[in-house]
Amino acid sequence: MEDQVRIDKWLWAVRVFKTRSIATDACKKGRVTIDGQSAKPSRTLKPGEVVKVRKNPVTYSYKVKQLIGKRVGAKLVPEYMEDVTPASELEILEMQKNMSWFERERGTGRPTKKERRDIDRLKGDW
Repeated sequence: MEDQVRIDKWLWAVRVFKTRSIATDACKKGRVTIDGQSAKPSRTLKPGEVVKVRKNPVTYSYKVKQLIGKRVGAKLVPEYMEDVTPASELEILEMQKNMSWFERERGTGRPTKKERRDIDRLKGDW
């Protein structure tokens, strides 16, 4: 456990972001807030603070349990942070997943590969 850890380094260490540079960019773009205030990448964390990370369309909330500067395995992450994201935010994510899967009515939109071949045959292009 460390005394002070930068927010970008902590977000990378607890696997919120895949790379530290992505975490740094998110901080610079104002997508990371601590207790309601936008956080610079160099901002140090304290245990007990709530970090909010906006990854469209959801804003995730994480409570800092312990500070860590080195990346850990996924099984160890709950020792260092607690996911306190409200259920309403997670419902948005679930709703978006369900919306993306829809059936296209036959004859609407772009032709399928088979339909395109049939059209080409009718035109005599084949």
